[in-house]
Amino acid sequence: MTGANKPKVDCVLDIRADLGECPVWCAEERALYWIDIYVGRLNRFDPASGKNQVWTLPEAIGSFALATDGSALVALKSGLWRYDLKTGKLTALAKPEAHLRNNRLNDGRCDRQGRFWVGSMEDPVNPAGPKGSLYRFGADRRCVQAVDGLYVANGLAFSPDGRTLYHSDSFKAVRTIWAWDLDIDDGTIGNRRVFVDTQGMPGRPDGGAVDADGCYWMAGNDGWEIVRFTPRGEVDRRIALPVAKPSMLAFGGPKLDVIYVTSIRPSSGLRDQPMAGSLFAVEAGVTGLPEPRYKG
Repeated sequence: MTGANKPKVDCVLDIRADLGECPVWCAEERALYWIDIYVGRLNRFDPASGKNQVWTLPEAIGSFALATDGSALVALKSGLWRYDLKTGKLTALAKPEAHLRNNRLNDGRCDRQGRFWVGSMEDPVNPAGPKGSLYRFGADRRCVQAVDGLYVANGLAFSPDGRTLYHSDSFKAVRTIWAWDLDIDDGTIGNRRVFVDTQGMPGRPDGGAVDADGCYWMAGNDGWEIVRFTPRGEVDRRIALPVAKPSMLAFGGPKLDVIYVTSIRPSSGLRDQPMAGSLFAVEAGVTGLPEPRYKG
């Protein structure tokens, strides 16, 4: 997009994290929570003051959800834990991959009914075979494997009516976003189909989000952009970013009309992207949906 229609992109937190991920807007606090995966940091960014609060966890954190009781459900390398943000107390809830020593939990998000969905991956990825899965974790605290055979489970998002689940595999040989029918009552999924095959596009599908129009937004890792797809999987908009590796996005702000984008800081090639790893805000002229809390 060019000229007057070009969206405004600002670096709102020049923090240069190693692997920034999982932005979650908290409407009640008017604050954005996000993580830095390998150093185990959960952050709370206040756009009004520009301050960033940090909680440091004992393991890598792949994703999280804010819970209805005020705590956080955190997906650490070892499994799912409840984290008390006031006391720092961790309570183990589920360890679905305790038998896979090289795996860790990755991208996660709550559906409209407050069930937490989380993917996993072998880290580093073994090209010889996929060992990642997608899990559903409900209020009953049962962790159910919903999908297997994934390399890098990513891209979780849900349609406005909650009846379609999107997820992706970011591995370079796959690069696919799928859509599933989601039973909103029992959380089962079926009718898997390819939503977007990103082969040939600049970036791989990393984190995703759905806006109020039902369009899916993809963080194009290695593509220097975020991309909006219509519900039919057609490219609708592309917004260029000043970093090569956007990792995930979330709608925030009082009107949910700001797209916050986390990013990854690579070990080289920083001359053209000195702010890589920082947090960006995009004014794209569209609105998002409230982020559900984990009900459990």
